Amino acid sequence: MEKERNIDRLARYIIYTALAAVICIICWFFRDVIVYMVAAGVVALIGRPLMNFFNSLKIKGKGLPSWLYAILTLIIILGIFLSVVTMLVPIISGIAKDISMANIESAAKSVVTALKDLNGFLAATFPSLGPDFRIETALLNSLKGFADISTFSSFFSSAASFIASFGIGLFAVMFISFFFLKDEKLFPDIIAALVPDRHEQNAREAYGDIEHLLSRYFIGLIIEMAGVALIDFIGLMFIARLGFNASIGIAVVCGVMNIIPYVGPWLGGAIGTILAITMRYFCMGGTGLDVNFWIFIIILVAIFMASQIIDNYIFQPIVYSSSIKANALEVFIVLLMAGHIGGILGMLVAIPCYTVFRVIAGRFFWHIKFVRKLIGEKTDKTHE
Repeated sequence: MEKERNIDRLARYIIYTALAAVICIICWFFRDVIVYMVAAGVVALIGRPLMNFFNSLKIKGKGLPSWLYAILTLIIILGIFLSVVTMLVPIISGIAKDISMANIESAAKSVVTALKDLNGFLAATFPSLGPDFRIETALLNSLKGFADISTFSSFFSSAASFIASFGIGLFAVMFISFFFLKDEKLFPDIIAALVPDRHEQNAREAYGDIEHLLSRYFIGLIIEMAGVALIDFIGLMFIARLGFNASIGIAVVCGVMNIIPYVGPWLGGAIGTILAITMRYFCMGGTGLDVNFWIFIIILVAIFMASQIIDNYIFQPIVYSSSIKANALEVFIVLLMAGHIGGILGMLVAIPCYTVFRVIAGRFFWHIKFVRKLIGEKTDKTHE
């Protein structure tokens, strides 16, 4: 009898494994649809506070239909997104054009004195570079190769064929988001249909916690990006005197790079410094504060460092700790592990995935000591 039970147990495990494999294959085959649904979920999470605000508006105790509020919410989100894109694309294209038309020889002369000792040190330390090596020439050649106008032209030409599929994807995301926003019980009902009856209430409550935390997280992330970009723009515009287009273009690049936790701010600062130096010394009609080359670099570093200090002590604690109810060390370890497994992409999805894990663990595995110690409080306090 015991032998039969073991065989039955083994058969059950095999069935579960096969079922999981089939589900994974189906998910891989329909991965585009899953990406659309995940993107729609993010849009719905970002728009949920706005949707709640509209639902709270009552005239004589009555409000407008929820489908109208959902459409209005999507129009606002899409309008903001398209406005930012249409404003930034010409600016960034103009920066790329200026860099591609830079005069290497005349530009090199403007900073040759400041870099003379550095070039000599590099040539002596790395003989393979050759006696004629110039760091300013190497950097600008690399930057011009990246920002060459013909490269951008071919990119935009090839992107024309991508517009159709992007349009379909955008429509699919907006369409799915509409239903997520219109009926806030739609996704909980789908989850409830997939879990046993005895876990349905817990599943619904877990979804409510996840929606609340992730909505705060994504909105906080957008605020963090905008805040870092604004601080960098003010510094580059009014202290480094780079001009409006160059300042806002570089600031947006730094703000977008800030999405990558911990590593992104350093990458953004490095890229921003290189772009600012290029725009100041290497481009025709370059604008910028008329100071010594090294003083200008110190000013740039100070601007980016100041924005990162504000980000580290104000924005990130709100986004990474307060919004998902996890302490800073816990978040840092999760990000290290995610970066080791999936690189930059892993770090980008680490916080939302870990938020889901924390809520599910708190709802369904509270009896395990490790979970209690890790979370520290019941997840039904999430909304406090």
